[in-house]
Amino acid sequence: MNLIENKNFPCERDLYGADGVHLKNCTFQGVEDGESALKEAKNVILEDCKMDLRYPLWHDRNVELRRVVMTENCRAALWYTEEVRIADSMLGGIKALRECADISIADTEIVSPEFGWKSRGVALKHCKLASEYLFLMARDLKLDRVDFKGKYSFQYVENVTIENSVLDTKDAFWHAKNVTVKNSVVKGEYLGWYSENLTFIGCKIIGTQPLCYCKNLKLVDCETEGTDFSFEYSDVDAEIRGEILSVKNPRSGRIVADKIGELIYTDDSKYECRCIVIQTNAA
Repeated sequence: MNLIENKNFPCERDLYGADGVHLKNCTFQGVEDGESALKEAKNVILEDCKMDLRYPLWHDRNVELRRVVMTENCRAALWYTEEVRIADSMLGGIKALRECADISIADTEIVSPEFGWKSRGVALKHCKLASEYLFLMARDLKLDRVDFKGKYSFQYVENVTIENSVLDTKDAFWHAKNVTVKNSVVKGEYLGWYSENLTFIGCKIIGTQPLCYCKNLKLVDCETEGTDFSFEYSDVDAEIRGEILSVKNPRSGRIVADKIGELIYTDDSKYECRCIVIQTNAA
């Protein structure tokens, strides 16, 4: 590796096509307002660096970031890039990750609207994350100990595992396929509509009108809060500790809860209800 220390790169394509560079205590900023500093590079280590310019890591391969700060000005930082390891860093700027593959991020704070679109093979561990439209159309995701706050997350995703996390969101998991969430808190309105093979294990579900129009929906040892008009037109197998405020026109399957505040069947239902609903503690 060619070690480069304590240098600033302010110009466009300053390190274009670099191969085998270790950048330490370097900056990417200046009035030159350069773009695409490390485009088409490979075998790159960035350590204790600050990135304040646009599009720095496009079409790259085998990149490692250690204690790197990407500012709000570092927009669209990683696109079309593969084999990336990020640790102890700060990722700011809109669209920080898009159409990338084999990405590992640990102990990092991310503040990036539209993060992770169309990416695959992304693993986040012990991260704090704020975004809108998080991971749109992404696949093969693993999240562990992630604290997320945002809006329209995990829409059209496939093959996702989330554990030990807190998701404070809105319309999460719409049209999602093959998703498992374990030991987590999921807060959001209209959660999981139109999903397929969505499973919650040991989770707390918070918010209005969750889990409607779902196929093969499973809830195992979960609890709910503020969940009214739940499970409309869903094929569901649910075991709930505590109370569900209301259940409306579930399509098929089985719902077991300690208490159900209201069970709603309407004459204008579009489907015949074949769901078994069991309240174990009527008192």
